[in-house]
Amino acid sequence: MSDQADAPNMDLSEPLRRALGERYLTYALSTIMHRALPDARDGLKPVHRRIIYAMHRLRLNATGKFLKSAKISGDTMGDFHPHGDAAIYDAMARLAQDFNVRYPLVDGQGNFGNIDGDNPAASRYTEARMTIVAEAMLDGLDENAVDFRDNYDGRLEEPSVLPAQFPNLLANGSSGIAVGMATNIPPHNIAELCDACLHLIKTPDARDDTLLNYVPGPDFPTGGIIVEPADQIALAYRTGKGGFRLRCRYEVEDLGRGQWQIVVTEIPYQVQKSKLIEKLAELIQTKKIPILGDVRDESADDIRLILEPRSKNVDPDVLMGMLYRNSDLEVRFSLNLNVLIDGVTPKVCSMKEVLRAFLDFRREVLIRRSQHRMEKIDHRLEVLEGLIVAFLNLDRVIDIIRYDDDPKAALMREDWSKDHPRAMNEADYVGPGPGEGELSDVQAEAILNMRLRSLRRLEEVELLREQSALMEERAGLEDLLESEDVQWDAISAQLKATKKQFGKDWDGGARRTTFAEAGTVEDVPLEAMIDREPITVVCSQMGWIRAMTGHIDLTRELKFKDGDGPRFIFHAETTDRLVVVGSNGRFYTLSASNLPGGRGMGEPLRLMVDLPNEAQIHAIMIHVPGRKLLVASSAGDGFIVPEDEVIAQTRSGKQVLNVRGDNGVAVCKPVSGDSVAVVGENRKVLVFGLDELPEMARGKGVRLQKYKDGGLSDATTFTRAEGLSWNDPAGRTRTETELTEWHGKRASTGRMAPRGFPRDNKFN
Repeated sequence: MSDQADAPNMDLSEPLRRALGERYLTYALSTIMHRALPDARDGLKPVHRRIIYAMHRLRLNATGKFLKSAKISGDTMGDFHPHGDAAIYDAMARLAQDFNVRYPLVDGQGNFGNIDGDNPAASRYTEARMTIVAEAMLDGLDENAVDFRDNYDGRLEEPSVLPAQFPNLLANGSSGIAVGMATNIPPHNIAELCDACLHLIKTPDARDDTLLNYVPGPDFPTGGIIVEPADQIALAYRTGKGGFRLRCRYEVEDLGRGQWQIVVTEIPYQVQKSKLIEKLAELIQTKKIPILGDVRDESADDIRLILEPRSKNVDPDVLMGMLYRNSDLEVRFSLNLNVLIDGVTPKVCSMKEVLRAFLDFRREVLIRRSQHRMEKIDHRLEVLEGLIVAFLNLDRVIDIIRYDDDPKAALMREDWSKDHPRAMNEADYVGPGPGEGELSDVQAEAILNMRLRSLRRLEEVELLREQSALMEERAGLEDLLESEDVQWDAISAQLKATKKQFGKDWDGGARRTTFAEAGTVEDVPLEAMIDREPITVVCSQMGWIRAMTGHIDLTRELKFKDGDGPRFIFHAETTDRLVVVGSNGRFYTLSASNLPGGRGMGEPLRLMVDLPNEAQIHAIMIHVPGRKLLVASSAGDGFIVPEDEVIAQTRSGKQVLNVRGDNGVAVCKPVSGDSVAVVGENRKVLVFGLDELPEMARGKGVRLQKYKDGGLSDATTFTRAEGLSWNDPAGRTRTETELTEWHGKRASTGRMAPRGFPRDNKFN
């Protein structure tokens, strides 16, 4: 029964699996081909291509009128792109943003967004038209240069690709995410791309690295400086995958009297200025970069970000090096040249393959346009032959038109190779020859549509001149179609004209992004970034911490909040790092320069580090590199830890001593000497050698002293020869050198403390 019950399920699951696979594959292919990946030939996705074609149909030329963006996006949606008008308008707005597109294809009028990240105004408020760059993308569209296909409902036709004059894929770049693949292409300089294409025409088997002599790297619309090594750039263009490190451009502005500030004039590509400023302000507030004093935005139409150092003694290169690592003043732009190489097949290409695909496409466009032009010439020559026959036999033509009931048929029946009055002694007669005396339907129609004022002698001369010029042009087209070399010469001439049109002399044609070596940004110690000044660190019983200016008297009475009082107070310097020990066994690190000033009551330490509410502050000390600490829990377990190991890099701190239950940190003291003294809550003292304690970076530790009741009260280290010291109840310092009675093995119980030992069970 079980097998019979399972059999139908097995039969049904297979068709379902197949159906899901087929449908998901269809969806994936649709996403790849019709949405996410650009075409290598014109560098456009379908939505961008349809927007430009819709603007072309609306006659929105670069020198013409503007039209409401709502009309453009509406026509695009209704005729060619049946998706949301908001998505279409967003795509169109991006084509108009000169900070996003290296060569904008849309000329916008109104609010089309800005580099701060503000969105464009609604489509009903903005107007647009094409730019001359977009017109260059359309050149030849009406000359059968590309194939047309039916639109989504079959009412109209749309171009499957635009006859681009330049490699727009690399010129403006592209980005997109498909199913299982993505693309990310930076923009480049048109003039450099044209030079690379010209070299590729001359040397078809040119190496990929040779093209870098013409296209050294991306050319971002926002400028900046590329600091990626040349060999990595070459590898990226050779494989189609890689990345480019891009930095801001800045200058150091002298303010006089030794003061200076950094002025950032260009920010990296696709970095929103407002978010960049927020990040820089956060770095100042959190004091992650202590040498950065202030940031402000003085930008108008251009970029002008002011970075003020905290001190004039700061090195500008050091400051910028830290900002590169901690903000978007340096970014990495990834390269993934994944494109539809023939309009159908996705492929990760090298730069040479992309340029080769564009050149092959330009040759196809040239041939199609030449053939289309030849057809137009042949049609016009046919008409001209008929018109010339009419001029040479004008009286007969007028007679037929005037008296014949069907002049068109009569004109086509007439044998114009006979000697008609005007045809006699005409040396320039080029009408129908022997056996070709009849006019065609096209010629007869042209004669009948001819205006009376065209019957003057001068018009006849113009027709002969036009016929001669067309015959000469036709001969040139025949030579072009028959010779591949002539075709490449024509393409080279077109590329040179495009380079001249959009080159460095054109507004916006000069290269904006430059190249430089990244250099090495060395880790600068905190002491080098902060002015060294004396401070007094004060922490209250409730955990409010502050830094008083200068080294004040430690016995001086200070103000605290009601119900609060002093707990930790010690002298330090602004360059010091402080180690905060929590009762939970976690160690936290603070910079003394980041402490709040001493004019107020300070700030809660728990706001600066992630110290849990149930944990208390056990100790605060100045970090001394190379020093070792004795740490122990109230359960009586402990070990030696190098102080360098307890330094934490994050707010959450670093777990050093593992404690459980109600136990917590009981001891954290610097190590000095060769012996350890331990006292329990039972007032028993044990002395043993320091070498019996292990040195660890983290853990529970080993048993220091054995207890029947209670736990560890205190522990310290000392030099055996100098003796163990403590303060007696009268406040006098007492030193005991004869410790044989209390000396024993680690983890033993020990003996009762000597007479005069403090009642709080604490060593000095």
